[in-house]
This record gives sequence, structure tokens and C-alpha cells, in this order.
Amino acid sequence: MRPSRYLRVWILKAVIQKAISLAPASHAVNELFQKHVTGGVKLDDRFLDDRLTHLRSHLTGYREIAGRPFPRSTLELGTGWYPVVPVGLYLAGADEIHTVDVASLTTRERVTATIDALLDMYGSGRLSEFLFVKPERARALGDLRRTADGMSGPDMLERLGVRLLVTDARDLPLPDGAIDLIHSNNTFEHVPPEVLAGILTEFDRVAAPGSVQSHFIDMSDHFAHLDKSITIYNYLRFSPRAWRLIDNGVQPQNRLRYGDYRRLYDELGLTVVKEFHRPGDLEALRSVPLHAGYRDRDPAELAISHCHLYSARPA
Repeated sequence: MRPSRYLRVWILKAVIQKAISLAPASHAVNELFQKHVTGGVKLDDRFLDDRLTHLRSHLTGYREIAGRPFPRSTLELGTGWYPVVPVGLYLAGADEIHTVDVASLTTRERVTATIDALLDMYGSGRLSEFLFVKPERARALGDLRRTADGMSGPDMLERLGVRLLVTDARDLPLPDGAIDLIHSNNTFEHVPPEVLAGILTEFDRVAAPGSVQSHFIDMSDHFAHLDKSITIYNYLRFSPRAWRLIDNGVQPQNRLRYGDYRRLYDELGLTVVKEFHRPGDLEALRSVPLHAGYRDRDPAELAISHCHLYSARPA
């Protein structure tokens, strides 16, 4: 039976990204692929609303769990292309803002575009739907935008108290107990389990007494975001060996499920004090011929498509 036209879309993307991951300057090549083929590199209202919704959830969780109005110091895992969350934290009042990624994807043009977009949202009043902005911070951000000619993206972020770290998050250049809020959006699912364990251990080291970790995880097959002929559980049909052949190094997917993350937290002694999850689609899950490694698991747990885990360090 020939694969459908849509089925070939995800296979084609998988093949292309696999080839890109093996090429020199793979992140730069993948950027071109995302920009000109999949449309992934785009700072539009949908992207902004998604990132700012996560920021609001991080800050709301911090207030509820830590019992303090606002974190003084923050650390983000996964800077990505546009530093929406770090600049948003600056506008809301954070003093020490750190963001870490394994690759430098944030250019001057993207920092400028992020600042312009957030200033436009502030001017229209729409930014207030997501966070309270200190007016003096908004004025300072506008001043920076007008006087930033010749400054690099990292230099512009430094002026806002945002420190861009391009390094392995398992070995951060931060002192013990330095960070009040540690957070990520749609990042954990791209990290191999053994690496993620090391990152969470390092996060626990830099977490201040009374700090909060807030992580939103997307456990759907990301190929389904582009190809609507497959379900968000499609990648659960493959054996570990087959998935290693399909998966790639520029946008890897670890296929961990909700229960796997909870077990990892338990093994590391991280206490989940609050969580949300989306139940997913059991009917869609049943349509997938699961690999043996997933067949004996609770379908309701396996079907969970997204989760948001909050953990806390004792004060």
C-alpha cells in the first residue's frame, strides 16, 4: 500500500532533518529549512501569546508556591530564537535573568524584533493580559531600542539584566542557591533522559531556598504538528532502534511520557507540589499500533499529551 501524500510529509521532514543534523553548522541549516519550508521561524501573535501564556503560568505558580510576589532571579532552559520570556521577565521586574541553550540562535535582529513586538503589545494594552509591566521598565526598554545601533543581541540583553548562556546546562556558571525561579517551555521533550537527569540535578544545585521550578512539557509527536495525517502518538509505534534512525540532532524527541517524568523527579528527590496535564486522545492512541515497550502501560497515562510540573525547594 502506497503511503498517502500527507504521510510522506512527515517522512520527508524526518529525512531532511536527519541529514541536516549530520551536516556542519546544522543549527544554521535547520534554521533555513524551518524558515523557508516549514514556516517554523516566525515571531507572530500565536507565538507571542504561547510564550507569554507560559510566562504567566510560571509567575502565577511561583507566587502560589513560594508565597512571594515575584522572583528576583530567574533561569530559563531553552532560549530558542526569540527571547520573549526573558524580556517579559525584565518588563515585569526581575533583576537577574539567565537563559541557557546549547546553541546560539538569538541574533540582534531577533532581539530587536522581540523588543518591538513586546513594546507594541504594551502600547496597545494587550500585554497586560499576560503580566503586569512596570512602566519604568517599559520606558527603559523603549530607550534601549532607540539607542541600540551597533549593539549586538547579547549586549542588548545584558542591558536588560538578561545573561545569555550558551553552554551545557549540566554545568552552569552560577553559584549554589542563586536562582529563585527555574523554568522552561516545550524543552524537556527534546533532551535525552540521561542528559535531562543531569540538568535537573544542576538546577537543584543552583536553586535558592524556597525556589520553584516550573516546566511545561509537550509530549506529542512533533512531526504531527506539520502532518495532520498522523496522530500525536505516531512515534510510539517505533522500536528504540528504529526511532534512533528516524530521530535527529537538531530537533530530537525523547518520547518520554508523563509517568517517565514523574519517575525521574522521584529518583532525583524533586518534589512535585503542583501539576496540570492534558488528558490527550485515547481514541487516537488506540489507532496506533504501539511498540511492545508501550503496550503494557496504562493507556490513560500514555495518552497524556502535555504536562506542567511545578517543584519546590524547601525554604
